[in-house]
Amino acid sequence: MRTALTDLVGIEQPILLAPMGHVSGGRLAAAVSDAGGLGLIGAGYGDADWLHREFQRAGRARIGIGFITWALARNPSLLDLALDYAPEAVMFSFGDYTPFLNQVRAAGAKVICQVQTLAQAQDAAAAGVDLIVAQGTEGGGHGGERSTLSLVPAVVDAVAPTPVIAAGGIADGRGLAAAHMLGAAGALIGTRFFASKEALGSTNAKHVIVKSRGDATLRTRVFDIVRDYAWPIHITGRVPLNRFAAQWHGREAGLSADLTRQRAIYRRAEQRGDTDTIVVFAGEAVDLIDTIEPAARIVERITREADDLVGASSLTKQ
Repeated sequence: MRTALTDLVGIEQPILLAPMGHVSGGRLAAAVSDAGGLGLIGAGYGDADWLHREFQRAGRARIGIGFITWALARNPSLLDLALDYAPEAVMFSFGDYTPFLNQVRAAGAKVICQVQTLAQAQDAAAAGVDLIVAQGTEGGGHGGERSTLSLVPAVVDAVAPTPVIAAGGIADGRGLAAAHMLGAAGALIGTRFFASKEALGSTNAKHVIVKSRGDATLRTRVFDIVRDYAWPIHITGRVPLNRFAAQWHGREAGLSADLTRQRAIYRRAEQRGDTDTIVVFAGEAVDLIDTIEPAARIVERITREADDLVGASSLTKQ
């Protein structure tokens, strides 16, 4: 399955592992890369010891890393650490990535920028990034409001010839084939890989994904409030509805007023692994996920299904 993404990054399959914080560790990134895609470790909110450990767990696999850009700005030395491991690509999401571009380019890594709006995509193209991920609201975790179906082709048209990767709601070969038809050079996939054997995170969290339905996911700020993460107010996180979200979504002011007590409750729930209270980020595509399986099998099945739908010859040079 040859596309502009596979040519640019030197991979066999047009699949990127979403750099999910606390989920996309070294073993998962390596497994996706070894299967022909490109795995991205999720740097999350920044922990140098954790990053060292996960890069080491990836072994000799060709992998990349993804940063929450506003968190990286608070601890830019994490980029130095990551570049010491010679990643194939560095992905930036949510924040001003321009101060870091020259350093990444000097290290020989590809620059990936994730966007949620057309204006952000145009800015990224003007900055000369190598790849642009157009993230639709269907995706799990933090994101914006535009849908994948309309955002991706608009970004493709606006930033050509910069390759565009589709993200948000893609969990099987139909999604990858649809991304191709929208003009994308590949797909960034998160939730499907969360429910993999190599993913970090508890077995309980993975079972939440398998059991959940897309109708019962929502975008909310309540978990950022209770965990004291300073996300911009217009960026929300998609989660399967649980008891905590049901109690506080739409009552954010009340949560803030009772924050000390609620944080104590939340911390105790984290220690117990209580998924009725703690967050499990996952997207609308949970409907398409019913097993926890090795990442290599996921990559193989998605690409085979996409091949069957659109034909390998038509997936050439998007």
